[in-house]
Amino acid sequence: MQEPFNIGLLIFPDLTPLDFVGPYEVFSRMKNSKVHIIAETKDPVPSERGLFILPDRSLDENIDLDLVLIPGGLGVNRLMENEKVLNWLREKSKTSKYISSVCTGSLVLAAAGLLNGYKATTHWLSLDVLKLFPKIDVKEDRVMIDRDRITGGGVTAGIDFALRVVAEIQGQKAAEEIQLMIEYNPEPPFLSGHPKTANPDIVSETRSSKKKAQDLRKEIAVRSIERLSKT
Repeated sequence: MQEPFNIGLLIFPDLTPLDFVGPYEVFSRMKNSKVHIIAETKDPVPSERGLFILPDRSLDENIDLDLVLIPGGLGVNRLMENEKVLNWLREKSKTSKYISSVCTGSLVLAAAGLLNGYKATTHWLSLDVLKLFPKIDVKEDRVMIDRDRITGGGVTAGIDFALRVVAEIQGQKAAEEIQLMIEYNPEPPFLSGHPKTANPDIVSETRSSKKKAQDLRKEIAVRSIERLSKT
């Protein structure tokens, strides 16, 4: 009997729920696959908005994974300097077929040095942060596949990301069947989902309201880059 395709979704306090739930919904429908929800411990993990998620695996458990996914969220700031998590990712990158992220999860992969020499994307508001890492070719794309690294844009892009991953692994037909079953047929009520189409005033206001948080994230990224340069 063929071994299942093992997928590990790493969760952490203050993650963005949809970064995790969107891919989980898609991956859980993949044929002959097994999804593992992994955290530092097996205690319930609070998301940004208060939703708790229960992991079924801890970092200390030795589990072989074919794909590792890191979602994004406010908690990414702490994760970028969490050596236990960064070392776990580095170890998994040696044996996993794919290392991936959604939204600002790419900043964690960058902090671990796992996007050096790769094309990658992230949430539009954090593209400038990812560009601070000198060895990453940053792209403003919904989904970026570069060999064994797959990165997705912000939040809702996690569904597109996961469907692209399914197509990459099991073929387009498998991905289309899942897309049909979850009725992923978006018709957004407004064209404000990206700076390219949103009202410029709204984009400006959003950037301004998030400037302090983004400046802090840039400081963390600079420290991560300094640590990487010493290894």
